[in-house]
Amino acid sequence: MLTKDSARVLRECLNSIYRNIPINNLIIIDGYSTDETLEIVREFQKEHGNIKLLQTRGTRGYARQRGIEMVETDWFMFVDSDVVLCRDWFKRALKYVEDDVGAVWGMELWSVLLESRRLIGLFERANFRVFKQRGGTHDILIRREAVEGIRIPADLHTYEDAYIKRWISRRGFKVIATYDPYCIHYRPESAWTLRGSIGIIANDITHAAEYPELFLAYSFFAVIVARQMLRHRSDPAKFKARARASDLR
Repeated sequence: MLTKDSARVLRECLNSIYRNIPINNLIIIDGYSTDETLEIVREFQKEHGNIKLLQTRGTRGYARQRGIEMVETDWFMFVDSDVVLCRDWFKRALKYVEDDVGAVWGMELWSVLLESRRLIGLFERANFRVFKQRGGTHDILIRREAVEGIRIPADLHTYEDAYIKRWISRRGFKVIATYDPYCIHYRPESAWTLRGSIGIIANDITHAAEYPELFLAYSFFAVIVARQMLRHRSDPAKFKARARASDLR
């Protein structure tokens, strides 16, 4: 898990991991958080005693590389610090694990969509297409053998997930994308502002040009963001309540 000022959802995230994943060690790579992130990590370390913490100021690519190098088990997971895993995530993923499978990715659902089944369906199809092209690390189970020898470029702060997916495929393993298991992604409020959206686009645009077929999916995501920006502006209190809603059936 990569963290940096992740206190907003971190307790819920860690609780979902410990409830639904068999853990040997929880490796946390922290970017020198200044909020309550490390305090929360210490709480879980006191309770479970199996957290390994490393702090670095590097990019996401560098941080993921360091995390991979610390893995001791045959399988490991990347879980983002602002997601909540569905119930029985690991058990649901096991049905996809075969000898030729190098990774199993679970669908990522934005929390603000939970009230709209129609939008969830459209979003799932678009997000599935995005993963098939570029990968994703919100909630992904990876065979350690499938990433042997990987050297993620240290300058990759975004699209390091695409690099990992390509590496696994080139090693001759399948990367399975599935709607079940899944995780709920609690994107920060800044993601629903004009400035925040521009910042996200600026981080991605250089690499996104390598995947022109994804622009249709990204356009749909932009419509969702615009919808949420309007709802946020019209009623901030209700928006915050919806963004914190959870449905883990």
